[in-house]
Amino acid sequence: MSETENSPSRAAGHAAAERFLKRFYSEISPSDGAKTSDFDPQPSHPAALETQRMPLSFRIEKTRRAASKQLDPDRRTNLGQFMTPEITANFMASMFRSWPNDAQLLEPGAGMGSLVHAFANEFFKRNPAGSLKVTAYEIETLLADYLCDHLEALSRAYSGLEQEVYRRDFIREATFSTSFGATGFTHVIMNPPYKKIGNNSEYRKALRTIDVTAGNLYTAFLALAVELTAPLGELVAIIPRSFCNGMYFRPFRRWLLNRVAIKQIHLFESRRMAFRDDGVLQENIIVRLEKGGKQDSVLLSTSDGATLDHYRERVVPFEDVVKASDPECFIHIPTFELNGVGMLFSCTLAELGLEVATGPVVDFRLQEHSVAGPIDGTVPLLYAHHFAGGRLQWPKQHKKPNALRVNESTRKWLMPQGWYTVTRRFSAKEEKRRIVSYVVDPRELPFELYGFENHLNVIHSRKRGINPELARGVALFLNSTIVDQHFRNFSGHTQVNATDLRTMKFPNMETLNHFGEWAGRQSTLDQRRIDDFVGAGHGNEVGTD
Repeated sequence: MSETENSPSRAAGHAAAERFLKRFYSEISPSDGAKTSDFDPQPSHPAALETQRMPLSFRIEKTRRAASKQLDPDRRTNLGQFMTPEITANFMASMFRSWPNDAQLLEPGAGMGSLVHAFANEFFKRNPAGSLKVTAYEIETLLADYLCDHLEALSRAYSGLEQEVYRRDFIREATFSTSFGATGFTHVIMNPPYKKIGNNSEYRKALRTIDVTAGNLYTAFLALAVELTAPLGELVAIIPRSFCNGMYFRPFRRWLLNRVAIKQIHLFESRRMAFRDDGVLQENIIVRLEKGGKQDSVLLSTSDGATLDHYRERVVPFEDVVKASDPECFIHIPTFELNGVGMLFSCTLAELGLEVATGPVVDFRLQEHSVAGPIDGTVPLLYAHHFAGGRLQWPKQHKKPNALRVNESTRKWLMPQGWYTVTRRFSAKEEKRRIVSYVVDPRELPFELYGFENHLNVIHSRKRGINPELARGVALFLNSTIVDQHFRNFSGHTQVNATDLRTMKFPNMETLNHFGEWAGRQSTLDQRRIDDFVGAGHGNEVGTD
């Protein structure tokens, strides 16, 4: 699904991968000398089909794993696609609810066909005499060759299966088709590529012709698949969670929610689990959507790993997933059920008279004005690494500077002395919580001005400090486990943006000041004490079992 040509080095890696795959695929493809009877002695007999398709599934999975390791990594990154493990593919196929006798399946970006294989097995298990037409797209030449062999083998196994493989660019092909109103697929199963799309790329221009705004290949593939789906058709897709919140994806969310009903969301609780074999650190979800369907409650399921260990599910109201009053149309995934905590999430920062901003100092732009340590004429330059172990540590020996000269070039980026609550935009690897908050105490920084670097979020009031109790109270609240759970329901990002904090709800001013007064009296605070105090009388976590 790429618009770029292979470089000579990539071509060499590609050729090596092709030789490797041919060696493995000789075990799989009946076209390489195996008789049809070796694969399927009685194609029409359900019991024979059940026993004969297992070896093919095993071999396809073996080849998928080998291919993932052998394909040129630069090219895989360029394509932004990772092949679906067998157990995930089988789970995705089982998520569909509609099984008509005649079905038309679309898989864009089919790879070696793992998802088609899983869907075909599920379809013919339910409808042994059914008719299934498969349309698969794969632009990567190597994978398309093996996809064709794989689908031909499936066609011999299932007499009711008809298949077509298009070795063409799905985005260009689909935008052309949808511009003429082409629809008709009853089912779509997909693991699209994830790569970003440039603002001025041909893909962006093509998508705009059908009023689709998509900044990533996965949102483009999903949007086009929706357009090609028949009314009340189902789509099951494994995609990054990133589109669920953030301003960047707002146009896409609005577009999607106007066209589909969200029926199920499955969350892998570990970011590494969905594509563990490929070492992909990406929070993925599986969604089941119904085009033009009635939006009612949503089935929410979770599992600990790629093997679907500790599978859990529950039904939640759609209002818990997308708030009717939310102009951003954020998609929440409430994996934690929090009862009785309404008063803890009642006000936005704006309603409290507070604001949040990304740290104004972009260090490389002011590099000539920064110094290693405090000297006359400088003020503190605070980075994320200055906040550790629950407190501010400044100055600190580090490759980054500790101070910034005050002059005409820097003054406009500085904030006046005062009490502030800050959070790191990126949580450190060793920290269990997504949001980690600290208090800036002016008694520890006796300077007239402070510089907050761009990797911090700063909670302030009209670009000035706030009262000490409020600063402590906001930090205590943000550091509680209840808030961490709430944020995970709200966001799949490890990055905490100022927009996320603006959208979040906080306790009222009285409660925050009460929190701050209590925190100020404590000599030390650990997670248990924070949670006991914040959670007292406000409810506790209820498991999803």
